Amino acid sequence: MANHKSARTRINRNHKRSVINGARRSRVRTFVKKVIAAVLSGDKEAASTALKVAESEMMRAAQKGVFHKNKASRTISRLNQKVKAL
Repeated sequence: MANHKSARTRINRNHKRSVINGARRSRVRTFVKKVIAAVLSGDKEAASTALKVAESEMMRAAQKGVFHKNKASRTISRLNQKVKAL
């Protein structure tokens, strides 16, 4: 356990951030799965709308530092390729 007040504060803050970041990461994964499910079902209309939502969520997470910016761009690019291939 931490011996200093600042160290205790840092532990609490890190825990709060990890919970928030975990929730945000999970949310992004859910939206990405929705895009993939729409692509597999062959519904281009649903896939493109799901992609739009997933893209904004992914970029917001990248801005907040949950994902690296390049990872977010790469994921969105790959999803976009799958939607366009329909």
